[in-house]
Amino acid sequence: MTDPHYDITGHGPLLLLLPGGAGHPMGLGPMTESLAGHFTVVTYDPLGLAHGRLGEPVEDQRVQDWSDGARRVLDATLPGDGSAYVLGTSAGAIAALDLLARRPERLRHVVAHEPPCVGVLPDGARQQAAFQEICAVYRAKGIAAAGALMTAVLEDRAAGELPEGQPLTREEELMSPMALSLAHVLGPFTAYVPEAGPPQARLTVAAGTDSRGQLLHRTAEFLAKAQQADFVEFPGGHLGILQHPVDFADRLTRTLLGTGVRS
Repeated sequence: MTDPHYDITGHGPLLLLLPGGAGHPMGLGPMTESLAGHFTVVTYDPLGLAHGRLGEPVEDQRVQDWSDGARRVLDATLPGDGSAYVLGTSAGAIAALDLLARRPERLRHVVAHEPPCVGVLPDGARQQAAFQEICAVYRAKGIAAAGALMTAVLEDRAAGELPEGQPLTREEELMSPMALSLAHVLGPFTAYVPEAGPPQARLTVAAGTDSRGQLLHRTAEFLAKAQQADFVEFPGGHLGILQHPVDFADRLTRTLLGTGVRS
């Protein structure tokens, strides 16, 4: 078992970030810079894609492996028996939920932003099948067609005609974090369903204001009720962490530390 890959910046209580997609932390710099004045920000890179492993072989991913890696990061960075704040977004939010279920004693407050654990919904089986179809379209037609179908699924609408395309070669796939997510993360992670009931550490489920009326906003609301957790809206949509990094960081800081915190 290799050592987990992560980066550290800032000062203050420890905040563990679990990125979405294939876990590549690309684009998170502006948000982590905004958070660094309040937290010691530890950004986990589960596949090591930002640490020299892009292009190396990748297998189908398991939620439990990501959450176990996150636990090992906490063991390496969190003093003694302390507890940490956690933000997970998209696939990273699912890993954060699994970490919360397995190691709650290490966690102070978890924010799960738009986790695609659609199995919690009344039509969960149908939505999980839709994500499996996205994976199949990726294998048959490539990224553009899969991306078009995913957009339609997330927006809860019919996809229409998909663009034509060709499957990526294995070499092309291994150099593309988006392709790796479609090939090895999306299917197993959207199949994950957290157990209902109150968690043993504080949980806030978040969704973007721009996601209102869409699949993952609905999922977040159902999940918050099932987990007896808080529900909070954050700036932007599913990619709000990239679209509005400073405002997103401010909302996160206030959610974790209280409304009296100065930006």
